Amino acid sequence: MKEVKFSLVFRDMWQSAGKYQPRVDQLLKVAPAIIRMGCFDRVETNGGGFEQVNLLYGENPNKSVRAWTKPFHEAGIQTHMLDRALNGLRMSPCPKDLRKLFYKVKKAQGTDITRIFCGLNDVRNVIPSIQYAKEAGMIAQASLCITHSPIHTVEYYVNLAKTFIEAGADEICLKDMAGIGRPVSLGKIVEGIKALKKDIVVQYHSHAGPGFCVASILEVAKAGCDYIDTGMSPLSWGTGHADIITVQEMLKDAGFKVKDINMEAYMEARTLIQEMYDDFLGYYIPALNHINNSLLIKPGLPGGMMGSLMTDLEDNLKSLNKWKVKNNQPELTTDQLLVKLFDEVAYVWPKVGYPCLVTPFSQYVKNLALMNVIQMEKGKERWSMIADNIWDMILGKSGQLPGPVAPEIVAMAKEQGREFETDDPQNYYPDDLADYRQKMEAQGWELGEDDEELFEYSMHPSQYEAYKSGKAKADFEKDLAERKAKKNAPAAGAELPKTIKVSVNGQTYEVNIAYGNEAPQATQPSASAPVAMGEGEDILAPLEGKFYRTKDTQEQPIQIGQEVKAGDTLGYIEAMKTYNAIRADFDGILTAVVVNSGDAVEEDDVIMKIQRK
Repeated sequence: MKEVKFSLVFRDMWQSAGKYQPRVDQLLKVAPAIIRMGCFDRVETNGGGFEQVNLLYGENPNKSVRAWTKPFHEAGIQTHMLDRALNGLRMSPCPKDLRKLFYKVKKAQGTDITRIFCGLNDVRNVIPSIQYAKEAGMIAQASLCITHSPIHTVEYYVNLAKTFIEAGADEICLKDMAGIGRPVSLGKIVEGIKALKKDIVVQYHSHAGPGFCVASILEVAKAGCDYIDTGMSPLSWGTGHADIITVQEMLKDAGFKVKDINMEAYMEARTLIQEMYDDFLGYYIPALNHINNSLLIKPGLPGGMMGSLMTDLEDNLKSLNKWKVKNNQPELTTDQLLVKLFDEVAYVWPKVGYPCLVTPFSQYVKNLALMNVIQMEKGKERWSMIADNIWDMILGKSGQLPGPVAPEIVAMAKEQGREFETDDPQNYYPDDLADYRQKMEAQGWELGEDDEELFEYSMHPSQYEAYKSGKAKADFEKDLAERKAKKNAPAAGAELPKTIKVSVNGQTYEVNIAYGNEAPQATQPSASAPVAMGEGEDILAPLEGKFYRTKDTQEQPIQIGQEVKAGDTLGYIEAMKTYNAIRADFDGILTAVVVNSGDAVEEDDVIMKIQRK
């Protein structure tokens, strides 16, 4: 009787449901109940979409990881995390020195296993991470990013696993991040991997949304899979994962040896998760994310992205409808925009070479599709807004695309003077840890235990600076207050609160709240004051998001009084985890920067002024 073991993907449960992760005090409260459930040999504690979002609401993720992994180690349960190979824990590629530090820090913090994946399945991105992880003493689990296309066949995946095993991978994960892997094919992939190396550990990860996952779990278990990722109520199913109870009962009935579930502990953990939900996390979990939807089969969007997608879509829909009202056009509903988006993703995906739809490439393809939808809704042409990091994917700077790029996009790249690349992607991103170390020392910031703060700053520069200044927490508290006020709005005619007070690092901020289309008054004190107004033509935000003058510390912002040429990058709008360049349409002199770096802007907000020459 073969034993199948279970992993609780606690981090991914939250990411797949909504935008944020629990606070460390909440994590420490639920850990004992998860342990007492008695059915889990592994728990996913951290990784991509954990550190970054903790910074966004002002919590130190390094302290969270150390505290959160400790009780599981003491109970003999392995902890694992998700990492993005060349991209580490972020959306954009990392230098080699940062990638090496990454694994040393995470091992020191208490993470046992790292699940390494590349959305292009480019072995040049994954194999170095296998080596760095093993050098740091971690278990290196190499992932096959599963999708369904003419290119991604059973043979393709078995050969990919063979390459990873030969490169030293300790384990293989079938990362079925969209849940669209077909059950029988997945079983054949596991059979093929076990034929290569009988004792290689294989773990299966799937999302429930499209509806295949329970059948897929049974097929991979029959083929010899060792570990199954599961979720638990109230965050199972929908865009999340199959519930542990269902999976355990199914496999037990099929004759597998599985651990029993302590149902008293399950109910305690379930209650604690609901408490976290009610506290603040539920305000960022759209109702549609609780529902399974076979429409997800066609676009193949990953469950881990659907949590944030539905939250982001609210803002995009509001912005688009604002334009439609202004132009006497009928507004769209959420469902209408969602169907248009799903159809456009299915159209765009083969055009950009069939990248597996997993972070960051799922966001790139989705963002490209959404921009196409928005532009076409406004009567403009498809492909009229492509962010630089999406171009990097198309051009090969992130790795080799599985399929060819469509001729019309190749022609567009040629018209814009862009070149396709074939070099090792790592070569485009030089080491920069020394620069960050110098910046931290100049600021008087601690490098942290095992250089973990240096790692965090280097991995997430803009988010870390916002965390250190207190701006991240103030922005989060303001947004949460607005959401709570809207949900708990008093009867018509009653007055809604206009301000809240937020304490950050011992300093009190009074934050103004706006409702609907109101414009909030300036909040004081500000982390950095905007530059004084000057004369010139308005430069408008091309879309809704957060404005940044630079996207990393390697760039120098254009200064007031500096000459700019048509096509120069003036700044960026960070929207849906992508930095979209704002470019000058004409030659001139920059005379004003109207908003602060990190400020939220709406489409068509004035952000700068340029005096024509």
